[in-house]
Amino acid sequence: MDKYSRRTIGQSYDWRLVVIYLLLVFIGWINIYASVHGTDVSGILDFSANSGKQFIWMLTAFGLGGIIIFIISPNLWDSGAAVLYAGVLVLLVAVIFLGVEVKGSRSWFAFGPVRFQPAEISKITTSLLLAFIMSRPGFRITKPANFITAAVVIGLPMLIILAESETGSALVYVGFIFVLYREGLSGWLITMIGIAILVFILTMTASPYTAILVLTGIIATCNSFNHKNIGRWLIGTATVIAFFAFLPGMWTGLQNALIPGAGVIASGEAEPEIAAAAASSTWGFLLKIRPLYFLLGAAALSIPAIIWLSFKYRDTFARYSVLSFIVGVAMVFSVDFIFYNVLQEHQRKRIEVLLGMKEDPSGVGYNVNQSMIAIGSGGFAGKGYLSGTQTTYGFVPEQSTDFIFCTVGEEWGFIGCLVVIALYVMLIMRILKDAEHSRESFTRIYGYCLASCLFMHLFINIGMTIGIMPVIGIPLPFMSYGGSSLWAFTIMLAIFISLDHQEKKYF
Repeated sequence: MDKYSRRTIGQSYDWRLVVIYLLLVFIGWINIYASVHGTDVSGILDFSANSGKQFIWMLTAFGLGGIIIFIISPNLWDSGAAVLYAGVLVLLVAVIFLGVEVKGSRSWFAFGPVRFQPAEISKITTSLLLAFIMSRPGFRITKPANFITAAVVIGLPMLIILAESETGSALVYVGFIFVLYREGLSGWLITMIGIAILVFILTMTASPYTAILVLTGIIATCNSFNHKNIGRWLIGTATVIAFFAFLPGMWTGLQNALIPGAGVIASGEAEPEIAAAAASSTWGFLLKIRPLYFLLGAAALSIPAIIWLSFKYRDTFARYSVLSFIVGVAMVFSVDFIFYNVLQEHQRKRIEVLLGMKEDPSGVGYNVNQSMIAIGSGGFAGKGYLSGTQTTYGFVPEQSTDFIFCTVGEEWGFIGCLVVIALYVMLIMRILKDAEHSRESFTRIYGYCLASCLFMHLFINIGMTIGIMPVIGIPLPFMSYGGSSLWAFTIMLAIFISLDHQEKKYF
């Protein structure tokens, strides 16, 4: 019996996950203190400061994790997934009406000095229900009904969180697509999401014409590789794309040759009488025709022929390509509406600064600008603990929460950043390894959900501190100040350790 007990505790629990977790929490705690020590703080355990409050959150998180791992039965998470999911959905809706507004987002319940964010807990319940549904016998993500069910489980809390103006928390749900991919979803969906992001950026920074042309090129190239004579199709695709790429320049040259003053008219610098005279000339109708119309006209003429050929030769890929093109074009023409009518003003400004459309180093770009200065000034080995000037003098807002990584960059330098990122990579890889080795599909799917959430938080948070992602307010797991985030990720990790232990102790 003693031998079995030692084997159970020493081998069936993945203690490496626990060690990495504790290291990240400790590193976060000392850096939270570094971000506030320049103010009137008596020490790291000053309970009036963020570092002291975080210590309390840490102790309670350790307690919650211990209860989940050693006391609560792992069977609860499978059988109770639907009830927990429904309960958190109620909280997500209730917080919109009963919660307090914090920085433009009504997503917090306030109980005196303590605040609680249901959006953090929703990642846990969504992961549990997704694992429960997808682990049922006969479930195949390639079946339309099953895919729709999984999409509703993911999309419902995501939409409610968006209604709370919590864009960052909602964006994390996109990471669940990696779980669906692991369970058999075609990689084309991930590819299409990437193309959609590219089309959005090109529409914003270049023009709808450029976005549609690039979309056409990508879809046509993919179709070329779907045919036997790849070389001929690629040459034909390149020829068509090259023609339309040069069309705007050629069309402008033709207008200038036939209509005096067409160039200044197109630039908007012509006098009204000159523009009116040119428009009434013999070739004035050319001024109203845009290259975009030619591109859309060519597509409109080609689509019926492509659909007919796809049915004749049973080419399903071609039909999906046509559908993707139509959806992509619709997206291009809806970008302005989404940007100006769906996104809030501060979100629009952050995207414009990120894409280089505007410069605002003292406004919405201030946080990112100061964060990059702090990280860059750390150099290779950093300025030393508690010696960062950007950190000590509070140049970076929200430095103990969303921008905790820039404290690491300034005081610990490139080496410190590398160590922190390496710890996260080891944590995620270890979770994936345990998930793949699990015999129960529920444990495997839940493990992938956990790894996906961690990856999305890591990518978005570090991305916004170094200026490659918009500032959307998302914490760095285990390290950022805040009880909701620390509790949520501790619970999420503890559930996985408990499920993993349940399997290993019998084998």
